[in-house]
Amino acid sequence: MPAEPRRTVWRAPGAGARLLYGTALQLLLPVLLARQWWRGRQLPEFRAHWRERLGRYAQPALPAVSAAAGASPQRIWVHAVSLGETQASLPLLRALQARWPHAELVLSHMTPTGRAAGAGFGLAGLHQAYLPYDAPGAMARFLDHFRPQLGLLMETEVWPGLVGAAQARGCPLVLVNARLSARSLRGYRRLGGFARAVFAGLAACCAQTEADAQRLRELGAGPVAVCGNLKFDMGMPAGEDALAAQFRAWWGERPVWLAASTREGEEALLLDAVARLDARSLLLLVPRHPQRFEDVAALVQARGLPLARRSASQAVAPPCRVVLGDSLGELGAYYRSAALAFVGGSLLPLGGQNLLEACVRGCPVLLGPHTFNFADAAAQAVDCGAALRVADSEGLAQAVSALLADAPRRARMGEAGRAFVARHRGATARSLAVIEAVWARSARPL
Repeated sequence: MPAEPRRTVWRAPGAGARLLYGTALQLLLPVLLARQWWRGRQLPEFRAHWRERLGRYAQPALPAVSAAAGASPQRIWVHAVSLGETQASLPLLRALQARWPHAELVLSHMTPTGRAAGAGFGLAGLHQAYLPYDAPGAMARFLDHFRPQLGLLMETEVWPGLVGAAQARGCPLVLVNARLSARSLRGYRRLGGFARAVFAGLAACCAQTEADAQRLRELGAGPVAVCGNLKFDMGMPAGEDALAAQFRAWWGERPVWLAASTREGEEALLLDAVARLDARSLLLLVPRHPQRFEDVAALVQARGLPLARRSASQAVAPPCRVVLGDSLGELGAYYRSAALAFVGGSLLPLGGQNLLEACVRGCPVLLGPHTFNFADAAAQAVDCGAALRVADSEGLAQAVSALLADAPRRARMGEAGRAFVARHRGATARSLAVIEAVWARSARPL
């Protein structure tokens, strides 16, 4: 789907606003770096490649590339901040390789889980790095090191320094799989013309829904096209079926329900639900952030609940009530090994997490009341019968108990989920059409 004509003209934020923003980021740098080091206590990967957070890279800078008008791009940069965005970027990366097979791809991240997922894609010639903090000079160093001709930002990663540095180097930026909640719009509005100038610096936006598109237009972004959600185009990796079968062998014949991508504060509510369920049921508990694995394990043990860990790689003894999914990159196999799944971030007002990974695998979904980060997908999944919404921990326990006892209903929900995903595929092709149009307008030697 070609993007609509541009409605706004980009003007750089005023000098005063730029100075204030840059000074604030410079003052925050020691705090941000200290936070990375602190998080590395439980996940050492946060301490690796720390110089890249400042735009300083160990490997030699990539050579400059140039292209005559109308030629193919030779180097394309995709920024996927964390695990979810990285996984969603895979269909797009493959489409870019198919469309421009000689182009180099640069994939940047902000988290170790995202970087690890990208490393597992097996894409030939892929360059990976951390995107630096948006401090003065850091983004310029990143762009001067990798020299992309075209930049694609996944979902919501729009930063003033990034946009300004890319504009100065003639690198058009496209916001892909873009989503913007009403809450985020209100936050950006408080920044007034500064935010509008930043969003107007994007060459195009590929919005997930019409509501997202309208909010982006209100911020001055343009042109904006509604392309759908790339996560509908995600497939299942090779080897997942075998891993899921191994998990099922470890869990045994007990009814298993999954709590996926849980956030801080939710685990206590989930353990309240466990206490209300039949002792034969088994909760597979997978926190969203790996640095919280030990804290969650301690919480389970403090409740006096027998705990097993996926990292033990062994069968779960019958007295066990909770299995901690303390691994990375295996959520799909967890979905396929469980009878049903609660998708986290939704029992508390955190906005929810991606439910499409469950739907594509035919896993019945339970959601809490707070899904504003995935409002459209959550509402449609509930409407088509792929998901049920619960109000609280007690309602969750009731729904889990009812579904574990009703295999035909679970099967209907699973089929509804697969059909829901199938109906909404195609975002990759629509997004690629927008990207092609941007490149056609802007291609020129660097």
